[in-house]
Amino acid sequence: MFYKSGIHKCGVIKQRRVLRCCLLLITSLQMPTASAGKMKIVEEPNTFGLNNPLLAQSNRLQPKFTPSAVSGPAHLHRLAGKCFSFIESTYKYEFCPFHNITQHEQSFRWNAYSGILGIWNEWEIVNNTFVAMWMRGGDSCGAKNRQTKVLLSCGSANKLAQVSEPSTCMYSVMFETPLVCHPHSLLVYPTLRETLQGEWDEAEQALHDELITEQGYNKTLKEIFQEAGYLRDTKEKETKQESKSSAKSEFDTLESCKEEYQKLSEEVQRLRALLSQHRILGTFAS
Repeated sequence: MFYKSGIHKCGVIKQRRVLRCCLLLITSLQMPTASAGKMKIVEEPNTFGLNNPLLAQSNRLQPKFTPSAVSGPAHLHRLAGKCFSFIESTYKYEFCPFHNITQHEQSFRWNAYSGILGIWNEWEIVNNTFVAMWMRGGDSCGAKNRQTKVLLSCGSANKLAQVSEPSTCMYSVMFETPLVCHPHSLLVYPTLRETLQGEWDEAEQALHDELITEQGYNKTLKEIFQEAGYLRDTKEKETKQESKSSAKSEFDTLESCKEEYQKLSEEVQRLRALLSQHRILGTFAS
């Protein structure tokens, strides 16, 4: 008798425990939490780090154009193919000479920025000296693109020393390297081929003899630097784009013009036959 009553009590206790667990579960589902209203569902993966595997290939860094060719002092060409990092606060900057410069926000925000601040474009030359490297055509920033001016400075090692943003989407970078410590390491004239050096000499002589003005002299130097590949010829680029767009709207040969005319004539005949079939040609013509 005692054994049976003990079994009965154990069964009642188990039932009560199960019932209590069910009540607690129902209560937790029905009671709103204080932070429920603040919860935000994020569907976008964050862009922490370069080449985030969570990002689709189309969403990774996409340059708008290919970099310019490697140019300038030959001893600086050894920097091509290398990259140098600099971390400031939550941002990581990567400068790849003669290629591009990028910025990566080192945070787990859902919309952390990771993008291109500029692509290698041209040199800045002042007083026969390579002063800076211009990285242009970076990511869009409102109505313009981001761009970066890289200043070269003498240092004991190759490193990205300083990054600032003097104005919106315009960045300034200081790159230190022992390759520019020699006083003649950034001179332009010695890097030119002999024919271009000859043109420069002639311009110098013409300026000395007052055969050309200072403005004419500077224009000649600019053309020499463009010919050497140190500066981008923006006017030539615009002309090529205009010629390409105009070529699309014109016929290359008389034969192509005749072929296009034949196609149009056949299309007109087809439309006329269709109108006649529906007896609306007379109405259309009137």
